[in-house]
Amino acid sequence: MNILIVVAHPDDEVLGMGATILRHATQGDKITVAYLATGITSRYDSNYQNVRSYESNKKQQLNTKSQIDELRKDAKKACNILKVKKNIFFDFPDNEMDTVPLLKIVKTVEKLIKEIKPDRIYTSHYGDLNVDHRVVFEAVLTACRPVGSSVKEIICFEILSSTEWAFPYVFKPNYFINIKNQLTKKINAMQAYKNEIRKFPHPRSVENIKNSAHKWGTISGFHAAEAFEVIRKLVK
Repeated sequence: MNILIVVAHPDDEVLGMGATILRHATQGDKITVAYLATGITSRYDSNYQNVRSYESNKKQQLNTKSQIDELRKDAKKACNILKVKKNIFFDFPDNEMDTVPLLKIVKTVEKLIKEIKPDRIYTSHYGDLNVDHRVVFEAVLTACRPVGSSVKEIICFEILSSTEWAFPYVFKPNYFINIKNQLTKKINAMQAYKNEIRKFPHPRSVENIKNSAHKWGTISGFHAAEAFEVIRKLVK
């Protein structure tokens, strides 16, 4: 199977489906992870698009580039742990993807689909608190119009520290994957994101990643599971 995972930020893929990625890879599926946003620029107090605060500040630009490069190295390390061989990085503004014309993002996803020809796409959930996650979902859904597309399945996952903080909470999982044998590697992959992992009780802590896996496992009858919401499945 040809799998495309489209996310906004590096670490979204691990938090949402790191163990399932490893299962796909172990089964011989071809996996590509595409990161649409930088994952960094919103961390500055000043808007990075502000000419006075960012574009004219060469030192801050260099610092930002260094941090983006470091985050992308972490993403590659995480994906190596999960046996992913292909990462693609884009530069849409972090936590400001809603300021970009949707058509521009859609065309980016359409180009990915044309090049990769995935059978299945995984992406972030439409109800997430994080605006980038919602924009990515909308772009994926638009790019995957059924007529003429290779994509037969669109599946969403939760992203800890975003999906569960939304109101109302609308994640409705209807597809569960047993990750008992992959949970440790998922945690190892998340630890590769040294600046994204947090201490408990933060949702992105090792303890909570385990708790989430066991919660979904309890619901689905497994020791540990990842949960998904199937958006579309086409069967010929």
